[in-house]
Amino acid sequence: MAKLKLSVDPVSGMRDLLPRDVARRDYAINIVKHTFQLFGFLPIETPTMERLSTLQGKYGEEGEFLMYKVLKRGQKLEKAVDGTELADIGLRYDLTVPLARLMAGHQQDFLPVFKRYQIQPVYRAERPARGRYREFMQCDVDVVGLASLDAEAEVISAGAAALNALGFSDTDAYRMRINHRSVLKGLLDTAHVPSDLHATALVAIDKADKIGIEGVQQELQRRGISSASVTALSRFMSDLETETPMATQATRLADMLAQHPEGLQGVTELQTLALLLAEGPCQSRLRLDPFLARGMGYYTGPIYEIQFPDLTSSGGGGGRYDELLSLFTGKRIPACGFSLGLERILLIMEERDMFPDDLNRGPQVLVAQMDQDCAPYLHGMAHDLRKAQIRTDLFPEVGNLRRQFRYAEKHGIRYVLIAGSDEVAAAQVAIKDLVTGIQVAISRDQAAGHLQTQLQKAQAT
Repeated sequence: MAKLKLSVDPVSGMRDLLPRDVARRDYAINIVKHTFQLFGFLPIETPTMERLSTLQGKYGEEGEFLMYKVLKRGQKLEKAVDGTELADIGLRYDLTVPLARLMAGHQQDFLPVFKRYQIQPVYRAERPARGRYREFMQCDVDVVGLASLDAEAEVISAGAAALNALGFSDTDAYRMRINHRSVLKGLLDTAHVPSDLHATALVAIDKADKIGIEGVQQELQRRGISSASVTALSRFMSDLETETPMATQATRLADMLAQHPEGLQGVTELQTLALLLAEGPCQSRLRLDPFLARGMGYYTGPIYEIQFPDLTSSGGGGGRYDELLSLFTGKRIPACGFSLGLERILLIMEERDMFPDDLNRGPQVLVAQMDQDCAPYLHGMAHDLRKAQIRTDLFPEVGNLRRQFRYAEKHGIRYVLIAGSDEVAAAQVAIKDLVTGIQVAISRDQAAGHLQTQLQKAQAT
């Protein structure tokens, strides 16, 4: 019987990461992490799996559909097959709900105001597409315990500063779109959309950047919104173009919401937030987008989103979620956060050739082996170089020197250290530069210093 041939491909929507991919991810993550630390955020981590009772009911209708559930195990699964729920655990959908659970369980461990950052993968059963995967990394910053707009200004600025540090420093490199849930409510009320249909109307409106105003009109009608309300909302969307200057947009909104105090308060808060951000890394990238709708399951105040000109999907975003922690603590605790979508950012950086050329963190030196009797000496030599912080590979077996040179060239290793019986007897080594072809003999105790100097010169050129 022929053996079954197993697939070598990863699960759809998941990826294998080769050394170059990992180097680029590490480069970006280190920049993001450093930036978040500059803003005073502290790191946390949470488990990959959460109880379904923790996750469900927090992400709206789309989130419920895209959530990965984990089957019960052993006897629990056998009992579940008889009619009870088959799953009681799910893979985390984002990093915000796990943060809320952690904060509720460790209130005694944190100061009244806590600033956290978290960089970990999350999981969604999405249809894979350009920049969209089922496992992807999020880079979050959050402020818990602060009700003022200073918290929003901090998380938005931290996200923008990270993008700028990654190389998105041009004014047109991205837009930071902001809105407020009270503004959305005010526009829906003014268009006479019944309050029990607000959530479904926002789901349709949130698709505007993908399906356009006409598509939104059809979606609203399909969701039971009256023709008169659809017409009013369409007029609002046409009159409130996203690229309109912030001050002009706010004035138009205030006129439209003149009879809606809650909506007007939302406009005022956005104007205040814009002032707090005026001298920060956002600068002229800030745009007021009155129909930006995200996180319908838990955002309660300002909301914000990154928009790249060559990416239809969001590059990240966040908002205020003052009610989320109450689900775990029974009391209202203010909080807001911002998340960078690392995968989409990496995609754009690759397409724009934004990565440095010197990201290779592979070996810098190869210690060649030609004589088994010299192996202890060469192993010791490799350890000497590693102690000097020189990335050193030891050829794994005794072999032909030409073959070892080819190995070094294939792996981008410039310097090869060679020692035979004569060098061992004299406590020396030979170091060959494969780029220039120059080979020098040097004492063992001077080899590390010599290589450090050569590596510095090579990096400088």
